[in-house]
Amino acid sequence: MMLVIDVTKGMQTQSAECLVIGQIACQKMVVVLNKIDLLPEGKRQSAIEKMTKKMQKTLENTKFSGCPIVAVAAKPGGPEAPESENPLGISELIEVLKSQAYLPSRDPSGHFLMAVDHCFSIKGQGTVMTGTILSGSVSLGDNVEIPALKVTKKVKSMQMFHTPVTYAMQGDRVGVCVTQFDPKLLERGLICTPDSLHTIHAAIVSLKKIQYFRGALQTKAKFHITVGHETVMGRVMFFSPALANFNEEIQENVFDFEKDYLYQEQYLSKDSVSSEENKENDQAGEVQLPKQQWALLEFEKPVTCPKLCLVIGSKLDTDIHANTCRLAFHGVLLQGMEDKNYTETFLPKLKVYKQKHKEGQVERVMDDYSVIGRSLFKKETNIQIFVGLKVKLSTGEDGIIDGGFGQSGKFKIRIPDGLKPDTKMLLTAASKKKSKGGKGDMTKEDESSKNDSAQPITISLIFKRYVFDTQKKMIQS
Repeated sequence: MMLVIDVTKGMQTQSAECLVIGQIACQKMVVVLNKIDLLPEGKRQSAIEKMTKKMQKTLENTKFSGCPIVAVAAKPGGPEAPESENPLGISELIEVLKSQAYLPSRDPSGHFLMAVDHCFSIKGQGTVMTGTILSGSVSLGDNVEIPALKVTKKVKSMQMFHTPVTYAMQGDRVGVCVTQFDPKLLERGLICTPDSLHTIHAAIVSLKKIQYFRGALQTKAKFHITVGHETVMGRVMFFSPALANFNEEIQENVFDFEKDYLYQEQYLSKDSVSSEENKENDQAGEVQLPKQQWALLEFEKPVTCPKLCLVIGSKLDTDIHANTCRLAFHGVLLQGMEDKNYTETFLPKLKVYKQKHKEGQVERVMDDYSVIGRSLFKKETNIQIFVGLKVKLSTGEDGIIDGGFGQSGKFKIRIPDGLKPDTKMLLTAASKKKSKGGKGDMTKEDESSKNDSAQPITISLIFKRYVFDTQKKMIQS
């Protein structure tokens, strides 16, 4: 990657965004300080040195620390200047690029996939699509698909740098000529082996927040999602490993549908509020972060892309003049959902759960093995669906919800191992206090004071519910 900087202005918001994308997508970089002809000749060298130092400082904490920085004037005098003006520093730049260049390993196997960046017609020949082959290879006479248009065409001829060729492979720049295709239909996009790319309505991605993005990444928020050449609006839902698996090593580039995952209101990062479940497990104040987090992306319109492609989420509607990074997260597309009705056919397989925690109080003792509880449910709740769920009293006993009691949302709890003597004493003392005003004539003051007496015994009900379970079952471990 070459990052071109106006030497008179230094890093701008957009240069910073380019640097962020570079850190995600590239391994090597050369910084080019351009427009040095605008610096007065006497002070030119010191101004270049000053800007070079500034850039080195900026890049210190990035993967490009210590990369080459070259000063040039690509077009001295600007666009209006006569062509006779020679550029400055370009031959030095070419030498630096040669020293930085390396031969990547290329592989012709697998499906053919090419990123087209230009499409035009040649009279009497057909339509030429030029671009870079991302994977696989292509030969004369092959059929190629333009998946965005659902069109398949035969390769009539090919050229590389004005030389006719019969074969091209991964990494090559090539022009592919096909017939009877209107170039206006494709400015940029992908062409591929027929049926090798999927068009998806939603996806599961593994992701990381971009550290320079200010603010939290909220579930249900909308982002601009960039996949290949396409950018579409999408809504996100974040989730993490179940709490017990926070420290487990996660296999890269695979998504395991057998595992349980914990729903998150937002992407968990050091500066975000810890998740509900985390708060309970985390008295020390040190927020425990999972090794990997994921998101379900739901696109506003379908996207055609290869598996495991790079995904970038941004807020491109942010004011470009506000000095803030618009890129929010990046990740890898692990699983696409091709079915339009994915909410019914696919999402139920995704085991993301929410942890639920309800609290109530013990109203009174019935006998050694049962108590009456209150304040756990609303009056209108159907208590029947909670029957059989396990609860815990603050005094340590385990109980099971047995059914409703009366009409006001109260309920009966069975204590299989019986109440502890201390618990019974606490509850009997509380109920004696309550009834000392004589049965049936409790005044309002007594009503309010009864809660202030002995510390009430609380009832905890903890269960989980899978977000995409159509039956909304409550599950306890």
